[in-house]
Amino acid sequence: MGKVTGFMEYQRLQEASEAPQSRKKHYKEFLVHLGDAQAKTQAARCMDCGIPFCNNGCPVNNIIPDWNDLVYHGNYQQALEVLHSTNNFPEFTGRICPAPCESACTLGINNDAVGIKSIEHFIIDKGWENNWVVPQISSVKTGKKIAVVGSGPAGLAAAQQLARVGHDVTVFEKNDRVGGLLRYGIPDFKMEKSHIDRRVEQMKAEGVTFRTGVFVGKDFPATVTNWSKETMSPEQLQKDFDAVIIAGGAETPRDLPVPGRELKGVHFAMDFLPVQNKVNAGDKVKDQILATGKHVVVIGGGDTGSDCVGTSNRHGAKSVTQFELMPQPPEQENKPLVWPYWPTKLRTSSSHEEGCERDWAVATKRLEGKGGKVEKLIACRVEWKDGKMQEVADSEFEMKADLVLLAMGFVSPVQQVLDAFGVDKDARGNAKATTEGDACYKTNVPKVYAAGDMRRGQSLVVWAIREGRQCAREVDAFLMGESVLPR
Repeated sequence: MGKVTGFMEYQRLQEASEAPQSRKKHYKEFLVHLGDAQAKTQAARCMDCGIPFCNNGCPVNNIIPDWNDLVYHGNYQQALEVLHSTNNFPEFTGRICPAPCESACTLGINNDAVGIKSIEHFIIDKGWENNWVVPQISSVKTGKKIAVVGSGPAGLAAAQQLARVGHDVTVFEKNDRVGGLLRYGIPDFKMEKSHIDRRVEQMKAEGVTFRTGVFVGKDFPATVTNWSKETMSPEQLQKDFDAVIIAGGAETPRDLPVPGRELKGVHFAMDFLPVQNKVNAGDKVKDQILATGKHVVVIGGGDTGSDCVGTSNRHGAKSVTQFELMPQPPEQENKPLVWPYWPTKLRTSSSHEEGCERDWAVATKRLEGKGGKVEKLIACRVEWKDGKMQEVADSEFEMKADLVLLAMGFVSPVQQVLDAFGVDKDARGNAKATTEGDACYKTNVPKVYAAGDMRRGQSLVVWAIREGRQCAREVDAFLMGESVLPR
């Protein structure tokens, strides 16, 4: 490593950020990547640990010690090449990935883990600033045509890999802009959409064709965002292309079946978040759901709920409360028990820092209102015994609620899409396709592959990129008999 004793000499440094009260006034990113000297110091903390568990903690198997060493020595362009060798879109993961690699860091056993995510953020931003990120145009054309359905991280990763080995790739996106949930699920204050736009331009230069506003399928549920203007049948896609990858997101939201669910002012998170991103992009929107001056209750304690908190605060909500059904996790994990795996512990997001009342082990019993509009939420305390939830006696309480946002996760991909293709499904309603053996990512339908959330269910951006890359290799091998793409 660059400095063998660095982990004993330097402390972990968090990226600088704008103050919470100031950043609530806008929707731009507020984290500042490390400076050159800071990045060198943080990279120096990477130990000569012998077995870098961070490699396997990272789903795309980033070669983390190598680029830490290169950053320490100031070889930024080479560090970028190493980073790109495993990850097509470090500007996405360097901003919104929860960094399971850091949970697997050997230094993290008895110290603060290496700031891997902040170093990744530094490397890719340095690359864009110096124009080192350029199209990688294939010198040969195979004449094979591949359709990718869905332009989220899995679809984009698969499309870029396949284009770089000479295939003609067309990406179909049902909404009006490329990016999937990166575009319309992640608030701009976590990741500005210019990062997607410049990758799209790179991919266009590499030969990828994008068709937005095209829904591939037949029927579509009203509970999922769909701004398509054109519909294409799976049969037509299979006729026109040599292979098809379905790589959409797990967009079916988990509902809350309680009395009062039908009241106005009760919405899924994905009715709330995407429209704000459209407004930020300059679109004129009718009937936007606004939290301005309202008592907002967010049901669900995960990242989507946190995004609702941050957006509600930027709207100027009167109050924001977030409920979680599970018990409050410990502030610190039991490292000897869980390392190098992802630990259960209390996590406070940047949106929580901006203002939010959080409560755990709370179940919603009903919603009440007048004139068809929600006014309050009736909830109770719960406790978990032998894995079963029980209501705590005499614990019922009520809370003002002008806007209730349901952010309880996503149960599966849109079933109508899978049904239209005729692919088999697993017990959770995902496309059934294995990642082992000779038929990786291949569905039961000839020429049709599945990757990302469409195959594994709701997951992380880094898992989507991994599956997109691996699926691309399988499709390339299917069409050409072999593949030079990395596994």
